[in-house]
Amino acid sequence: MSEIKAVARYDPVAAAEGSVLFLEKLSPALCEVDSSSGALGNAAYAAVQTLVPLISGAAVSDAQRMKWLDRLFDAIQEDDPPYIESLGDHWGELCSSPALASEWVDRLLPYLKNVQRERQRGTFAFFRGAGVCYSAMFKAGRHDELLLLLETTPPPIWPYLVWGGRVLAARGQIDEAIAYVTERAGVNTALLHKGPGERSNPNPRRT
Repeated sequence: MSEIKAVARYDPVAAAEGSVLFLEKLSPALCEVDSSSGALGNAAYAAVQTLVPLISGAAVSDAQRMKWLDRLFDAIQEDDPPYIESLGDHWGELCSSPALASEWVDRLLPYLKNVQRERQRGTFAFFRGAGVCYSAMFKAGRHDELLLLLETTPPPIWPYLVWGGRVLAARGQIDEAIAYVTERAGVNTALLHKGPGERSNPNPRRT
């Protein structure tokens, strides 16, 4: 981390490439290490918060950025235990532009809707790209679509529900944003990304 931040002072693109590589390797490097204290998880979370701005701020072509995003998405799919799961919450920021974010929405939305249909039928289903999709929708300005998606999710978990509040807050509807999350975040709102017995959907880029 120190080396990456030092390089960022004079070569932001190289630092961003190093950040992507670091995040790719992080979970595989730690997966066999005992971290019952939670220290590694906290350190990994802090690393994500530090490296995301370096990646998003690098001045590169859309083609290069898409390559980085593809690699990071693959890393999220292989993230077990989930050390870098918070990366999905920053996907819109990593896309840098609404147009690129909208491309990711188009790619992921069919899989997310399929998970919703399975849940509506009472089947446990989980998609590691859900947080990525919500973040990309927000960045892309597809706010009405995002709110509608949350309304048809039975029930949305907290990390996804907050995106509805962010949409309303971005519209200047602060009181409505607070009411939106407080009214929906009841005892039935799951707080974890993946509950016991839930199964993961396959990586959409590999199906």
